[in-house]
Parts: sequence; C-alpha cells; structure tokens
Amino acid sequence: QVQLVESGGGSVQAGGSLRLSCTASGYSYINYCMAWFRQAPGKEREGVATIVAGGGSTYYADSVKGRFTIYQDNSKDTMYLQMNGLKPEDTAMYYCGADRTASLLLRSCRSNYVGDFRYWGQGTQVTVSS
Repeated sequence: QVQLVESGGGSVQAGGSLRLSCTASGYSYINYCMAWFRQAPGKEREGVATIVAGGGSTYYADSVKGRFTIYQDNSKDTMYLQMNGLKPEDTAMYYCGADRTASLLLRSCRSNYVGDFRYWGQGTQVTVSS
C-alpha cells in the first residue's frame, strides 16, 4: 500500500525559504514518478514539480522555475522541495503525489495534471506573508 507523508510546511515572510519533505513507504520507490502539487483556497490543485524516483529527470511549472528545486534521497525513499524566494502567491497546501503508469514514465514524469497521479499524501501548509 502506497503511503506518502509530507512535512516541512510553515509560515514565512516573503523572500524566505522552506524545505518540504515527502517520505514514501509501502512500495518500491525507484522508478515511480514523484510530484509536488499545491492547492490554494478556492483554486484547483496545480502541478509544481516532478522527478523520476531513482533518476534525475525533473520538471518545473513556470511559476516556480529558478526558485524551487526538487530533489531526492533514494536511500531514504524521500523527496524534497527546496523553496527559495517565496512569494505570497505561493501560499497553499502542498501535496506529494506518486504513480507509475507507462504514460507518465514515457514522459519522464513530466506532468502538471492532477489526474496523472493516484497516490497522495495528506498535505502540508505553506503560508507566505508580505
């Protein structure tokens, strides 16, 4: 059973940094597509970044390019999202997602579509004040 647990959220001022973690369990981490999505109040869940678990291919939404970095520690089955230069518009609940469909793997996990991922964590809140 796939389980994903996020941590690391909090409240920061604009320009600050946070690092989110997502620890996976219950399945073989390698060769899954791992993703960070976020959902602000009243808005749809949107893709932030993806990475191939065990690999190096990454993908970023335009809104976070140059500010956020997705990376992983395969020995810990853990994915991270380093967020620098945070803006108030980054305020949202951040979710970790995972899946391993042929469609995703053929695209090197590049996706900002919530429907591509079946497995989700409970989310961690990020609040950025101006």
